[in-house]
Amino acid sequence: MTSSDPAAAVRQALFDVEVPGGGTLADYPGLSEIVVTANAIAFAISIEPGMEKAFGPVLEAARDAVARTAPDKKPLVSLTADARPSAPPGRTSRAAQAGRPAPPPSEPVAGIRHIVTVASGKGGVGKSTTAVNLALALAESGQRVGILDADIYGPSLPKMLGIEDRPTVRADGTFKPHEVFGLKVMSIGSMVEPGQAIVWRGPMATAALRQLLRETEWGELDILVVDLPPGTGDVHISICQQVPLAGAVIVSTPQDLALIDARKAVDMFRRLDVPVLGIVENMSYFVAPDTGKRYDIFGHGGAEKEAGALGVPFLGAVPLDIAIRESADSGEPLVAADPGSAHAGAYRQIAASVLAEPALAQQAPTEAGS
Repeated sequence: MTSSDPAAAVRQALFDVEVPGGGTLADYPGLSEIVVTANAIAFAISIEPGMEKAFGPVLEAARDAVARTAPDKKPLVSLTADARPSAPPGRTSRAAQAGRPAPPPSEPVAGIRHIVTVASGKGGVGKSTTAVNLALALAESGQRVGILDADIYGPSLPKMLGIEDRPTVRADGTFKPHEVFGLKVMSIGSMVEPGQAIVWRGPMATAALRQLLRETEWGELDILVVDLPPGTGDVHISICQQVPLAGAVIVSTPQDLALIDARKAVDMFRRLDVPVLGIVENMSYFVAPDTGKRYDIFGHGGAEKEAGALGVPFLGAVPLDIAIRESADSGEPLVAADPGSAHAGAYRQIAASVLAEPALAQQAPTEAGS
């Protein structure tokens, strides 16, 4: 079946998919917006926690419906269920009282030893630039490294890594990641048209993230770096619940306004039982290229002081420099473009500090459930 409106064609096909309790998926109130990208069709099915098994056939039927109506597009279809709060000590949760099973536990991604997130409490602090150069520095040290662009609403990795083509989809529906500068790379940004806004509600974004993470042919990796969106929202909670994380790297600039949000990011990961590997101070200082004079434009040392106050490691400082910005804009990040520079050395120092953390020194399982 073909249609000039793939979303409408898919919705029509979902009238043939029955849901538990009666009715069809097309009329189901938990069905999200159907979003069409250059080579995928994405939507989420929101369900009550504990209903994953019952909706398993619905999920498969929905994916089949996409395959029939839009055979040239990858189905990005997932179930989403918000976990209920734990019951107070001595009391039984409503889910347990109703005989419903608890939400499934997090599971490792096959082949990946460690997953490290890079996060910031706010935007504009150079989080993605740090994530990419950290990944490159880790690969340079001999690690097998991949990077996942989890900033669903503002994906920047394709631009920063010079990726212009779309990911290949294998016959079984698995994505084949891009391979650039020794990294395996996956981003929703390489699947949408230039300038296309990704206007997705939380369940939609987390559903897409789940498939990008679990339905990509990562192979054997020592470390997968996950570039999270700024803030402390649904995507952050989702990744922490889906997979065991080796830890989180927090990026901040030195000024108090950014550090307020960095503090919130540290608190979020602690609440989600994710180790905080440390804080990076980005845009730490500026050295004028014509005079060599140093300027502390955003202040200096604030992130290091905050790391001490929070009891987390200070991983290092990266200056504000035009070469870092130009290399990212040109699609060849600094660690790859100018590996002998002092700034590339700063990222290497951060990578070495991350690798020295106990959470990274421990061997993690390489297959889900092992």
